[in-house]
Amino acid sequence: MIPIQQIMLLQQVIDYIEEHIKDEIEPEKLAEIAGYSPYHFYRLFQKHTGFSPMDYVVKRKLQFALHELVHGKKILQIALDYGFETHAGFTKAFKKCFGSPPSLYKLHCPTSLPQKLDLLSLHQKNTGGIVLQPKIVKRQAFSVAGMQFDIHMDNVAYTRDAPAFWDQKGLNDGSVERSLYKKLSPKKHGEYCINVKTTEDQCIYLFGVDFDEGRPLPIGLTHLEIPAATYCVFRTPLVDEDQFVPSIKGTWRYILEDWFPQSAYEMDESVFDFEYYDEYCHYWDFEKIYMEIHIPIKERDKG
Repeated sequence: MIPIQQIMLLQQVIDYIEEHIKDEIEPEKLAEIAGYSPYHFYRLFQKHTGFSPMDYVVKRKLQFALHELVHGKKILQIALDYGFETHAGFTKAFKKCFGSPPSLYKLHCPTSLPQKLDLLSLHQKNTGGIVLQPKIVKRQAFSVAGMQFDIHMDNVAYTRDAPAFWDQKGLNDGSVERSLYKKLSPKKHGEYCINVKTTEDQCIYLFGVDFDEGRPLPIGLTHLEIPAATYCVFRTPLVDEDQFVPSIKGTWRYILEDWFPQSAYEMDESVFDFEYYDEYCHYWDFEKIYMEIHIPIKERDKG
């Protein structure tokens, strides 16, 4: 059990970083605020957040910088404001953090400021670390096919409420997954868990893969057309295998209870939300694993 006192001390560090986001921040200063030696502070911060202290500082600076970029500020001025000496240095750090240059990524980010982080809330939700700002992605319509599961249960509203696929016979041992790849031969690796239909006491969800509509659908499988939509794409924090399921459930709670209420978006309930699992959730290949949660969104009515 993690002592609440440790979390509150680290929250002071998080708050300090937010208040001095445009200043030069030294790791020794952060350790001093927490009241630990630099070595112990580094280990504690990494354990609670999933990032080293300075890696977190850089990521947080870039998130705030991205907000200013979206609202029209010049990259060079942003780079200087946030402590990057050159345009090239800022772009290099940005690509390392987000995987694409600022000019491209600004098309796929929330328009609102990065939300203030509440470590105690994240700890209580058992996310396994800090959930970063989502990417906003427009997807064309696509098709999936797979096996349908009919589960009787109460209070199902979202995919997060459906039983996790690893709890179902044929899924927890990988046999359904192997069968789908053999029968459908999708062009890319990745599985979808989609809440297809719910009633008061029933949940029907689909565990599937990408489907080429030009191919015949094997007997016993279900085809589903996903319409074009705009999605918020969240990644769960990097965690060990034994924390993977709690991390997914905790991230869902964070999204629905914390992120949406403070964002400029609401869920587009005319489109399916889904969980997406690719090779990065293979614990036999990676020391730390994650998956993605895709939620269809629309801008909140400002009236």
